[in-house]
Amino acid sequence: MPRPEDSQWAVSVAQVASRAGQSKPIDAVFPAPSGIGDQVIGVDEGADVHVVGSFDSIVDGLILTARINAPVHAECTRCLKPIKRDWSVDVTAFFPYDSADSNGSGKGGKHDDKGEVEIIAGEDESEDTYPLLNNGSFADLEALIRDTLVEALPLQPLCKPDCLGLCSQCGADLNEDPDHHHDVVDNRFAALAALKAQLEAQE
Repeated sequence: MPRPEDSQWAVSVAQVASRAGQSKPIDAVFPAPSGIGDQVIGVDEGADVHVVGSFDSIVDGLILTARINAPVHAECTRCLKPIKRDWSVDVTAFFPYDSADSNGSGKGGKHDDKGEVEIIAGEDESEDTYPLLNNGSFADLEALIRDTLVEALPLQPLCKPDCLGLCSQCGADLNEDPDHHHDVVDNRFAALAALKAQLEAQE
């Protein structure tokens, strides 16, 4: 069975988790996890995802405040030009200590008679909650990276916010020729007019 610390998304936080008030900076690259290909446009599985921020220890867990950067290789949904750029989003996530992580280790909050940890703070201070591994020694960022990419990455990327797209009649790029236009002629009405003229001629 693989060890949690061998995970390609694992971050050692054992020293930070030893008591509240400590902080651990993180500046690392992780592979984009599987399961995002059908949901996210332009981020390939295994692509380098850069996480920069810090783990801050509170009495009942760790708060991660970070910026996640991912490479986007997509196609503009308006003009179809290729997009190659870095995309970033700020995240805040909570990694709580549970009774197994905290029992006898001095890492958790107050215990009741059943050995359960009383949550004192943290749940309402973060957007998402993720587990700690191996008695609170490691944080696994796989789910955080996947959630961030799926939930926050725009699913209809544009090469620029004011992209004009393509002409619906001939496919010309309106970004290169914003004055491009066609005389509006509805072929359906033209066909009806021709049919009407033909019927009138037969009468």
